[in-house]
Amino acid sequence: MKPKTITILYWVFTVLFALAILSTCIPNEEGYKFITGLLGYPGYFVNYIAVFKVLGVIGILIPGFPRVKEWAYAGLFFDMVSATYSFYAVGMLNADSWIMLIFFGLGIASYVFYHKKMNVTQP
Repeated sequence: MKPKTITILYWVFTVLFALAILSTCIPNEEGYKFITGLLGYPGYFVNYIAVFKVLGVIGILIPGFPRVKEWAYAGLFFDMVSATYSFYAVGMLNADSWIMLIFFGLGIASYVFYHKKMNVTQP
């Protein structure tokens, strides 16, 4: 694959992944009730996790800083795995939960193409 193609695919997957994560940062009133009521998380946790999601998105979008990117990817994947387990724990992981696969797919594609991009740009 050409370096330019790898770079374009990296940015496409990374921006889509960032938008997907950002779409979960600030829930509406119904989402807030779902997180605090059904999932059982305290109210302050909603704001806490939203701040760290935004920081993670910033970490994967800013060029350079490879160590920060690795930590950001790790944190965002930890968040997604935790959310999936939370749904499972309350019995809500079902056929309608397929949307989570899109988040994981975008994150994996972004991460894979990040490393491909790094291998192409470095001698």
